[in-house]
This record gives sequence, C-alpha cells and structure tokens, in this order.
Amino acid sequence: MISDINIGPFSVHLYGIMLATGVIACLIVSYIEAKRRGEPLHHLLNMALIVIPLGAIGARLYNVIDQWSYYSQHPSAIFGFAGLGIYGAVIGGTLGIIIYTKWKKISTLRWLDIVAPGLILAQAIGRWGNFFNQELYGYPTDLPWAIYIDPAHRLPGYEIYDYYHPLFFYEFIWDLTGFIVLMIIGRKFKIKLFNGDLFLVYLIYYGIGRFILEGLKIDVWTIAGFPTARWIASIAVIGSIVLILYRHYWRKRITRGDLS
Repeated sequence: MISDINIGPFSVHLYGIMLATGVIACLIVSYIEAKRRGEPLHHLLNMALIVIPLGAIGARLYNVIDQWSYYSQHPSAIFGFAGLGIYGAVIGGTLGIIIYTKWKKISTLRWLDIVAPGLILAQAIGRWGNFFNQELYGYPTDLPWAIYIDPAHRLPGYEIYDYYHPLFFYEFIWDLTGFIVLMIIGRKFKIKLFNGDLFLVYLIYYGIGRFILEGLKIDVWTIAGFPTARWIASIAVIGSIVLILYRHYWRKRITRGDLS
C-alpha cells in the first residue's frame, strides 16, 4: 500500500493530503451555504483561523487519551499528528465556532448549520486517509469487499488474518450520504428549520452511523466496558432528538398550556 509520494527530496503523506482536501471541501461547501443564507463571507475565513487549529488539537487530544497506554510510555509522540479522532475534531471545531461567534456577536446556531454539511463531507474525504494508513479496519472477514491489511499494520492477536472489514469505506459511504441528506434538508425544509436544527440532524445522523460501525471495530477505547465512541454517539443522538422535539413540539404545547 502506497502511503507517501516522493517529489525529489520531499515526501508527501497521502494521509495529510486527504485531510487537507477534506478541510478545503468543508470551506467550499460552507462558503456556498453562507452565501445562500446571506451571511457575510469574511466571517467564514476569519472563523477558520480559530476553528481549524482547535479542531486539530481536539482531534489529537482524543487520540492521545484513547491510546494513553502507548503515549504514556512515549510522551514525545504526543505532539505528532499520527492519529486523530473525529469526535475530538468536532468538539474542538464547535468550540472554535462558539468562541468566534460570541466574540463577533453573531448567531452561533446559524453558523453551526452553515458548517454542518461541509463538516460531514470533510469526514467522508478524510476517511480515505485512514485507507492509505491502513488504520481503520474492522474484524477479519471473508466478504467479497474485504480489504487486505499488511502484516505490519495488523493488531496484536490478528496477525494470522489477511482480510478485514473496510470500516473506512463504510463510514465514507455513510458520511457522503449524510452530506447529500443535509444539503437536501437544508433547502427543502429551510422555512420550517430553526437555527441549529441542521447541526442537530448532523449529530443524529453521524451518531447513528458511528454507533453501528463501532461494533465492528477492533480494540476500542471503552468506559465502564462500553465503547467511548458509543457513549458519545448515544448522548449526541438522544440529546439532539430531545432538543428538536422540545423546540418544535413540546415548547409550543407548554406555551399553549396543553401539557397535563
């Protein structure tokens, strides 16, 4: 598997190229969405200066905590970018949006909606970086679409198996479909949507997919015996559903006095 491209004395990592491509795609889609909603476009570029670094830091912190047994023995490796966690990136990036919008006194929820479609598209593209690094695969399988993993990249206890579930591709398809879904919802239901609804739909959609796919993943970070990513996905999905129901249904009933 080719993971690097050599250009003269320079070596370019395909993982980094896919991540950069994902970021650019997110900015392009967010630009389109901001323009469609009539928002000043300079906010997007200024916001990116805060969101991208915080997203990268969050992604790295998530991975370091996940793999602390390794990093506690190799502390110098903490400051590299060999491993990143999507949920950490989302948390860090969201914090960046909150900081910028509060600073500029503009709608945080509106800008979360603007960024949501581009974010899940960036995740879809970024998963191909995992493919080149051979680092996101599931349990061994003999399915026709199984991927071959080099012996050097196989986890302990699975050295004898050659083919595995292509988790990176499963999530790529899920995320790419999610991008299409969010773009359609944002346009077809724009009159009915409140600010923040599209971001909540993103959390629900991605959370459901991540919860399912986490069951195929080997050697996951757990809390109380339950995969951490599933804890986060469950909280995000349930919390987002409750918020949407409250905003669109329960709050109206409370205002009318319909609840007994």
